[in-house]
Amino acid sequence: MARHLITSAIPYINGIKHLGNLVGSQLPADLYARYQRARGHEVLFLCATDEHGTPAELAAAKAGKPVAEYCAEMHDTQAELARGFRLSFDHFGRSSSPQNHQLTQHLAGRLADAGLIYEVSEKQVYSIADGRFLPDRYIEGTCPNCGFDSARGDQCDNCTKQLDPVDLIEPHSTISGSTDLEMRETKHLYLKQSAMRDQLETWIDSKDDWPILTTSIAKKWLNDGDGLQDRGITRDLSWGIPVKRGDTDWPGMEGKVFYVWFDAPVEYIACAAEWAEAAGAKAADWERWWRTGAGAQDVRYTQFMGKDNVPFHTLSFPATILGSGEDWKLVDYIKSFNYLNYEGGQFSTSRGRGIFMDQALDILPSDYWRWWLLSHAPESSDAEFTWENFQTSVNKDLADVLGNFVSRVTKFCRSRFGEVVPEGGATGPREQALITELTERLARYDAHMEAMEVRKSAQELRAIWAAGNEYLQSAAPWAVFKEDPEEAAGIVRMSLNLAAFYADLSAPFIPDAAAELRKSLALDSAGWPDDVVLALSRLAPGHAFTVPENLFRKLTDEECEDWAARFQGTRD
Repeated sequence: MARHLITSAIPYINGIKHLGNLVGSQLPADLYARYQRARGHEVLFLCATDEHGTPAELAAAKAGKPVAEYCAEMHDTQAELARGFRLSFDHFGRSSSPQNHQLTQHLAGRLADAGLIYEVSEKQVYSIADGRFLPDRYIEGTCPNCGFDSARGDQCDNCTKQLDPVDLIEPHSTISGSTDLEMRETKHLYLKQSAMRDQLETWIDSKDDWPILTTSIAKKWLNDGDGLQDRGITRDLSWGIPVKRGDTDWPGMEGKVFYVWFDAPVEYIACAAEWAEAAGAKAADWERWWRTGAGAQDVRYTQFMGKDNVPFHTLSFPATILGSGEDWKLVDYIKSFNYLNYEGGQFSTSRGRGIFMDQALDILPSDYWRWWLLSHAPESSDAEFTWENFQTSVNKDLADVLGNFVSRVTKFCRSRFGEVVPEGGATGPREQALITELTERLARYDAHMEAMEVRKSAQELRAIWAAGNEYLQSAAPWAVFKEDPEEAAGIVRMSLNLAAFYADLSAPFIPDAAAELRKSLALDSAGWPDDVVLALSRLAPGHAFTVPENLFRKLTDEECEDWAARFQGTRD
């Protein structure tokens, strides 16, 4: 039994996330966690809300609530939506937790002791209209590198180049829109990333199995311009983790907090401590996942994230971990994703464009969305959601292929043999050919899932469903029954066992439908069918079942047209 530590990029607290956010990190991480659990491995799957920084302050102000109260409410909302999409987190934590405060301050102290933090007096952008220093993300302008007109003060989302606000052409405050900006002096702490460039590059080079998307972005940040730059890790804000050196106040840093991008990744570790405390467990129970001296050297650690998060997870967070000199577990594999666009434009939380998680669940159950998003995951390039494609995929894959197969075989069995698995003839050449095909396809499906090739996994799963449909159509028990009821019974028994086989294989993608199918077939437990022959003899003659409700319904042209019109604007 292997041990898998899995983390998803933690979502910002400032509002409900859209489907692009979901497929870029949390959903594929859940797919992988469910698969590894089904294979019998030990899994710790962690996520949390990212609650610090200006996004939280501004969202709370807009809602007319104290920021701590707003964050607590939004955490509960996001946790409930995660449950709605059946995201199987072992713990869904909060970056504002006491555990994250303590660990962030501890790591900062360790970095300072190692000579990797220094103080800088610098000028930063101050907005006269807003009466405050502006964090980098709240300054926008034109990127000097690629000309993108909505580049932020810390990074261009279009070309991913790391920026400083002073680099932007025609910058403005995203809070007020004001261009009345000036530079004012302030003091901040910087992480000496440049001193760790060679160590980071050696570490990244050792990861020859990482996706090209991940390594290309990391190398670009390492080598662009003057190479890896030192990074400010404090901000002039009131909401966040106070700047301390361990338990000790940091002279000159009074009233400042750590930069959200410094403390947020630390929450991956702190979240495990939250998980252990919530379960009444000891520190050793979470440290065995995170500290190599406590057993974490045997853990396979995988992170899932959108491509915009890659630089911080391949450079800044590893610099913190390595620079601390402590025995923290480093990530083994980073699965990064491109962007999912919406009907010819971008999904956008800040602009309210696209379909958001709560809206999606109001329309259809989560399995419909899980299947489409995962089978169209933006791995090698950006992908695009369109209502036409969504309707086609749901109707053809879920309703016509999987749902139709289950409905036909269970209803036919009930009408001819009752709601029990019938006795039947011996396995013939047709069944042997099916077993051979499924054995080959199962091996490919497993290989794709292990490699986290999400779209290829979905394609192979659909092909496995389709093989059952083709078998049922070719064998035609409804016709055979007229001449040879015993042979027809054998076909039906094989087909019912195929349905059980599908329930197990499909559970990582569509857990609710798989659970409904298991319940209808009265399967005693979930598992993973390593041996196709054994799997297709799981339901013995006489095993009772019930005909399930229609697993998936078809989507009509009218309702898809209605949804397209409903979501063409922005949400409030």
